[in-house]
Amino acid sequence: MRTERAATLRVQNLSKRYGSGETAVQAVKGVSLEVSPGEIVLIMGPSGSGKTTLLSMLGALLRPTEGRIELDGLVLSELSEGRLPDIRLRHFGFVFQDFNLLSALSALDNVAIVAELAGLGRKAARARARALLEELGLGARLHFLPEQLSGGEKQRVAIARALVNEPALLLADEPTANLDSHHGHETMRLLRRIAKEQGKSVLIVSHDARIQDIADRVLWLEDGEFKEMRSLATDPVCGMTVEREKAVSAQWEGKSYYFCCRGCREEFLAGPQRFGKATARERE
Repeated sequence: MRTERAATLRVQNLSKRYGSGETAVQAVKGVSLEVSPGEIVLIMGPSGSGKTTLLSMLGALLRPTEGRIELDGLVLSELSEGRLPDIRLRHFGFVFQDFNLLSALSALDNVAIVAELAGLGRKAARARARALLEELGLGARLHFLPEQLSGGEKQRVAIARALVNEPALLLADEPTANLDSHHGHETMRLLRRIAKEQGKSVLIVSHDARIQDIADRVLWLEDGEFKEMRSLATDPVCGMTVEREKAVSAQWEGKSYYFCCRGCREEFLAGPQRFGKATARERE
């Protein structure tokens, strides 16, 4: 138990079931979790493991079938549908893999509009948005449209937007999926620094094993349940974390390599030298 500070997020026996009878699908099964202020938790797992369903429930976007979700003492799972939009606006910050920026608005306006929706005056909203964007290294890009920004810059605008209402919890869904390795890791390190400085709790769902070092805890979700991270390896082609026992494997120069699918294995075998950094890590 993490008792040093009251948990920002407390989840107890959370489940989500779709359908009924013999055709019912149990997407999430009795998950319990606590996230402390300033803590960064990374949830990993194979496709179809229930990660997105879990994140949607934690963000009050999807009703659980069973269980309890408590955010800063507010029991979200007991609130009416009518109260949830305001809760999402004021208590959560969302970071999506596709950025979800408004194409007709500048970086500054993409962030400020969220603060205005929460009731902040236009001048104060723009001042807060400007300060966040400058902290994220985008002071020279304030008036750029999304199409004029790189992928990494778009994601930093999305992070500023998620932070502008000073939420208790940031939820990030595959935040590095549309970024290359360098910019993805750099952006996540920036998010970690700001979260620590501001005491924000962060929960990230990702396939990207390369960002494990920015997390305080890494949890493995499979078949809708948290399981021990045993016998894991990194696919040298796509960077995904895979379970050795269930992965597709291949041998090269006396070493075993593990892949998320046959396509990655075939790409690797067609030219292993192209994945030199990844193969070097596997040898260590």
